[in-house]
Amino acid sequence: MNWRDLQPSADGTHHVRGGTAVYETRFDEVLAFHEPGLAPVRRGAEAWHIDPSGRPAYGERFDRTFGFYDGLAAVRRGESWFHVAPNGVAAYGGRFAWCGNFQEQRCPVRQADGRYHHIDPTGAALYERRWRYAGDFRGGVAVVQDDSGRSTHMDQYGRLLHDRWFFDLDVFHKGFARARDDRGWTHVDRSGSPVYERRFAMVEPFYNGQARVELDDGAIEVIDEEGTTLVRLRDARPTTEHTPFAALSADLVGIWRTRTIAAAVELGVFDALPASEAEIAKQCGLAPARAPRLLAALAELALIERRDGRWATTARGAFLARSAVRTLADAALEYAGPLDRRWAALTTALRNERWSPQDVFEEVSHDAARVDSHHRMLASYAEHDYERIAPALRLHGDEHVADAGGGLGVLGQTLIGAHPALTVTVLDRPEVVARAPMNVSAMRFVACDLFSPWNTQADVVVLARVLHDWDDARAAAILRNARESLKPGGRIIVLEMLLDERRVRGALTDLHLLVATGGQERTASDFAALFAASGLELREHSKATALTSVITGVAR
Repeated sequence: MNWRDLQPSADGTHHVRGGTAVYETRFDEVLAFHEPGLAPVRRGAEAWHIDPSGRPAYGERFDRTFGFYDGLAAVRRGESWFHVAPNGVAAYGGRFAWCGNFQEQRCPVRQADGRYHHIDPTGAALYERRWRYAGDFRGGVAVVQDDSGRSTHMDQYGRLLHDRWFFDLDVFHKGFARARDDRGWTHVDRSGSPVYERRFAMVEPFYNGQARVELDDGAIEVIDEEGTTLVRLRDARPTTEHTPFAALSADLVGIWRTRTIAAAVELGVFDALPASEAEIAKQCGLAPARAPRLLAALAELALIERRDGRWATTARGAFLARSAVRTLADAALEYAGPLDRRWAALTTALRNERWSPQDVFEEVSHDAARVDSHHRMLASYAEHDYERIAPALRLHGDEHVADAGGGLGVLGQTLIGAHPALTVTVLDRPEVVARAPMNVSAMRFVACDLFSPWNTQADVVVLARVLHDWDDARAAAILRNARESLKPGGRIIVLEMLLDERRVRGALTDLHLLVATGGQERTASDFAALFAASGLELREHSKATALTSVITGVAR
C-alpha cells in the first residue's frame, strides 16, 4: 500500500484511500503520513506513530507526536520536547520547552527561558545567539525576531542576511519576501530592500511575477514586481472614509502633516521624549492647554504613542530626534520652510520654460546654520539609501574614485568599507568641504566647482544624485568635466532614480526638482542623449535599489 495515497478521514479518527478506510483501528486523532511512511496518532493520553496498516511503528509512547521531516519527528513527553527517529528512539540527549520541525536539516527550538534558536539533527545549537522567536528555514534563510519585536532574515549559519528589521516578515518565495514596516505590507528582496514604494494592508507572495494585494480601503488588486496595478479585483469598501472624494481630500491637506511635524521638531518635542504631557509642555515651552492637541496630532501620524502614561516615539518618529543616527529633523524643517516656499512658484514654472529658481546651493551657502542642517539632511538620506549600494557599482577594489558632489563623504566611506584598497576623492563646494570629516583614511576632500575643471584624475567618477539637480545644459557641463577627469579606460557611474518611459512613478519628485533646483528626473533615453551630448556613451543601466539605478558611461 502506498502511504502517499492515504489521507486522514473527515472525522480525523483513521486514514482512508479514496474514501475507504484502510484499517479497522480508530484513534482520537490522526495526522497525515510523511516520509518514511509513518503518521502521528493519539488515543487517550498516549501518542505514537503508525504504519499504513495502522500498526504501531515502535513500542514507545509519548504525550504528543508530530510528522516526520528530514527523517525526524517532534514529540512531547511531560514538559519536555525532543525529536525521535522512525524507530521511536530519541535523536539526541537534549530536551526543550518546544520543538519545531526540521527543514533543510535545521529546526527551531525554544528553551525553558523562552528564548529560541536552531539546532542540527544531533541537537547541537547552530550558533550562540538566542532570539525572541525563530522560524523554519526555506532556501537557506529563516526569520528571527529580537527583543524589540522586529524581525529580520538569518542564513543557515546564524549570520544576518541584512540589517533591515520589520514588524512582520516572511521567508523568501521566488526571490521576494513579504514584509511589514511602519507604512504597511510590501515585498522585499534579499538585501531587505522594498522592491516598490507602495504599501498595502495585505500582500500575498509573488506568483510568476504577480501578487494579490489588499489596499487600506479594502480594494483588492494584482500588482507586478514594481508595485504597479495590473488588475483591479475588487473596489474599495463603500464607506465615506474610503471614497475617491475622501482620498483626494486627504491629499489636499498633506501640508498639514508636513507643518505639524516641522513644528514638533522646531519645538524639540521628539528630543524631549519619553516624557509625560506636563514634562513635554514645560521642556518645549508649550501652552499647557495646547500641548495635548499637538501630541494627539503626532499620535495620529503614528510618530508617538502612549506607554505607561508617558509619550514615547514610535520606530518612525524616532528619526525626528536631532540625536538620531539618521535624523530627519533637518529634512522636516527644510520641507516645511525653504523648500515649501519654492513650491509656491510651481504655477510660474509650468507656464514659463525659461523660468528657473535661484541656485539653492548658493542660497544655502550664505547661512552657516542652514549649511549644517542641509548637509545633515543629505547625509541621512545617503546613509539610508547607499548603505548597500557598493556591490552594484562593480568596482575592482583598488581604483581611485572621484565622488563628485559627494557632500560629507557618506558614499565614499561606504565604498571604502566594502573595498578597503580604494582611494576616494570627494569633490564639493568649499563650505561643504570645510565641514567634512578629515579622519577617514583613504579619503580626501577637495573644494571644487563642478562647472569648472576639476583638476583630478580618477579611474571611476561617481555622480550620486547630482545630475538631477540641474537642467540638461548644466548636467552636460558636469558630465564633460567628469569625462576630462577620467583616466584611460575609466567609467562614469551615475546614481539616480530612472523614470520609466511609460509610467508615472517618480513624477512628483520630478516636479519637486523643477521648483527646488531647476533640475529633473530622467528616463534611460534621456540619459543616453545627455551622455551623447557630453562625449560619452551610455553602456548600461540596472536597478540597484527600489529608488536608485546605476547608469554607467564611458568616453567615446
